[in-house]
Amino acid sequence: MTHPPMVSPMLDPTSIFEVFRGNHGTELLTAAVAHFRVFERLARGPMAFDELRRDLGLAERPAVVLITALRAFGLLADDEEGRVGLTELARDHLTPGAYFDVGGYVGLASESPGVVEMVQRLRTNRPAGSSNDEDGAAFIYKEGIESAMESEASARSLTMALAGRAKNVAPVLAEKCPLDGARLLLDVAGGTGIYSIAWLLRHPDLRAIVWDRPEVLKVAVEMAEAYGVADRLEARAGDMFKDPVPEGADAILLSNVLHDWDIADCWVIVSRCAAALRPGGRLLVHDVFLNDALDGPLPVALYSASLFRLTEGRAYSAREYRAWLKDAGLVPGEIIPTLIHCGVLPAVKVTD
Repeated sequence: MTHPPMVSPMLDPTSIFEVFRGNHGTELLTAAVAHFRVFERLARGPMAFDELRRDLGLAERPAVVLITALRAFGLLADDEEGRVGLTELARDHLTPGAYFDVGGYVGLASESPGVVEMVQRLRTNRPAGSSNDEDGAAFIYKEGIESAMESEASARSLTMALAGRAKNVAPVLAEKCPLDGARLLLDVAGGTGIYSIAWLLRHPDLRAIVWDRPEVLKVAVEMAEAYGVADRLEARAGDMFKDPVPEGADAILLSNVLHDWDIADCWVIVSRCAAALRPGGRLLVHDVFLNDALDGPLPVALYSASLFRLTEGRAYSAREYRAWLKDAGLVPGEIIPTLIHCGVLPAVKVTD
């Protein structure tokens, strides 16, 4: 199978993704009203974030996902002391007993399957499993958990599904973040390799290593052949948490990778990549970015809920990413927007 030349889409598909992820707004709002009684609790007055999450019985990650979304909905806001409180909209329309309270109406969805599932995820702080909630994960791989990424059929199905978005975004990323002068790109957990392929098509002297699980790499090999770059793309199997990171790269790409993992794992991935990067090289974090205040943007807050439900991660803010990059000895730059709410945050490994 031969693909047509890789070009940016004529029409922006972002609105399709916003509609697709909109169900998480219903799930989180209903969970907050009917299951966690967030607005009833805060009617007594603002609370510090940690105090509120303990009152809700939530760990930090689910609390960030829920409270970020409620801020993005315009229902919660931080006061001058940094405490979380109700906005006037929430006070008038979601406080039990208020004349214009619509909480009962929202609560009609309280037992719908999506809401019940989201509440379970928030309370347990565990992703949906490939077999059960205790030892599986449907969308990620880590040693010690059962993963759909280790089965050929499910790995192919998921990898090709994710490629639908990547085919739209990859040529935009390659155009807005050129790799002039780079000789080797390492694409960590690169899936189909479509982002690497976009750069290879723009830079004839560039080579790429797509580093991922063996079953996933079968798709990457097929993609490289279809786009005519198989001679410059190496599909290398590995575990990014324990295997040696391929060294000597001028650029290392983490595209939509870190949002699958919790903060501790993100730090491990960033630090390992930074150590393997050659001096003067760039680590490229291509992902979505929450506002530093964790109050939106709304589409990213809803995507964060989707990530939370299916992985061990969530969406992170630019401030969080920059802190990890600096701690790893890198100098972060400015975010360059790409497509579908994504952007690329480059960070340079400064020479001594």
